[in-house]
Amino acid sequence: MKKCAALGLLAITLVACGRSAERTGFELPPPEVSIVVIQPESILLTMDLPGRTVPYRVADIRPQVSGLILRRLFEEGSEVEAGQVLYEIDPAPFEAALASANAAMERAQAALTAARIREDRVRRLLDEQAVSQQDYDDVSAALQQIEAEVRYTQAQAETARIQLQHTRVTAPIPGRIGRSTVTDGALVIAYQPIPLATIQQLDPIYVDVPQSATERLRLQRRMAEGHLTRGGERQRQVDLITADGGTYPLTGSLQFEDVTVDSLTGSVILRAVFPNPDGVLLPGMFVRAILAEGMNEQALLVSQQAVSRTPRGDPFVMVVDESDTAQMQMITIDRVVGHHWLVSSGLQVGDRVIVEGLVRVRPGMPVRVAPAESVPAT
Repeated sequence: MKKCAALGLLAITLVACGRSAERTGFELPPPEVSIVVIQPESILLTMDLPGRTVPYRVADIRPQVSGLILRRLFEEGSEVEAGQVLYEIDPAPFEAALASANAAMERAQAALTAARIREDRVRRLLDEQAVSQQDYDDVSAALQQIEAEVRYTQAQAETARIQLQHTRVTAPIPGRIGRSTVTDGALVIAYQPIPLATIQQLDPIYVDVPQSATERLRLQRRMAEGHLTRGGERQRQVDLITADGGTYPLTGSLQFEDVTVDSLTGSVILRAVFPNPDGVLLPGMFVRAILAEGMNEQALLVSQQAVSRTPRGDPFVMVVDESDTAQMQMITIDRVVGHHWLVSSGLQVGDRVIVEGLVRVRPGMPVRVAPAESVPAT
């Protein structure tokens, strides 16, 4: 009973105090808020796209002659230089073939010397009418045949020399070589389908980035309408985020855009090239590339803390009008730019947007504008 009596007495006291405040005309002061005045800015817009690393150059090592592997002359997984000998194929059969071709060429050259002397002798006899024209024609034809034989044997000797050179299998490009598919003593076939090893040049290295054809058309339209302009040299610079979320320290450059849209994915491949002196980037890595879209010379940015959302998720800000009254303003957001939102519609240059003190503000409520540092944190 005593507890109920105390609660009743408290309620009567509060009602009395409220009526007293109404009689004295007491009102709460307008809440203090901090604002920013919207001004256009020039910013570089970027896009974040997934990509994958691709070797700068790839060379499959295949033998150009058939034979037995005598030695493998490289360490698997090591760096090799262009022209470095990787495998040695047994040269003995090719040395013998070269010696035979050289002998045939020397024999043909000796026959050529005799044929030329005979042709010269018969030609003088023809001038003295000591032999018939037919005799000279036969000797001249024989000389031409032997000259052709000499050229043929020279070509055979050159072929044998080239094949002997191919017994030393060399690296066509510099780079990192993978595992060997053969060992010493293995029989290899000229131009076999299975490579002996593969060399990949990783410095520099490519990053292939698929871009939606729809997004590409949207960017082209925005450029044509003047909403975006080219960012100069920065337009071709590309930054990279590695798979672990770290930032790759070196900047790449955009090389080209493919001219064909993939029928399965509806995307176009953009290729960038990055320096890779330490071999941090390996082929097949998934990365994220940051590419420049263009310059927006009249960008309207608003702090993220100034943007609220309706129960339906629509973004809005509170602005202060000419009479220092808070008003609710719906906006359309394009993307995040640092700690700000890029606003595509809903705000005008000169609008005063509330960034601090939003908890105490309701639409239509008078407010008092104060510097940001004087507004208590909410």
